[in-house]
Amino acid sequence: MTSRAEAVAPLAPGERRRSRERALELLYEAESKDVSASSLLPELKIRPERSATELVLGVDSHAAEIDGLIESHSTDWTLDRMPAIDRQLLRVATFELIARPDVPTAVVLDEAVELAKSYSTENSGRFVNGVLAAIAAKVRPTGARR
Repeated sequence: MTSRAEAVAPLAPGERRRSRERALELLYEAESKDVSASSLLPELKIRPERSATELVLGVDSHAAEIDGLIESHSTDWTLDRMPAIDRQLLRVATFELIARPDVPTAVVLDEAVELAKSYSTENSGRFVNGVLAAIAAKVRPTGARR
């Protein structure tokens, strides 16, 4: 990745959550269909909001780096062993941690944990929090955390 900051406009908290949820849905759908998320977007009858599209495309374009970070910080869990929702949540949140310095670390982690609790398994919130906290410690220096 050449630049850590993506040129995107700031979002209101509710708008940010809706964008994350929509990005999660799209990434899950792409994985279920075994296609890239970027190839799925043009096929949609209703275009997702710009911020969800940016998250999806960001995850897609930085997939190798994102998956490498997730695998190196998820002790005893490969990506293939993770529930699909957890895997996609971790990808979205990791992308935000590496490319959206305007979004506070605590917000990224809190939102991902809440989505995991809502959409995944009973233990997913703790798992997602642990992996993302380890990734955040690596990719965001202490001084950059909010």
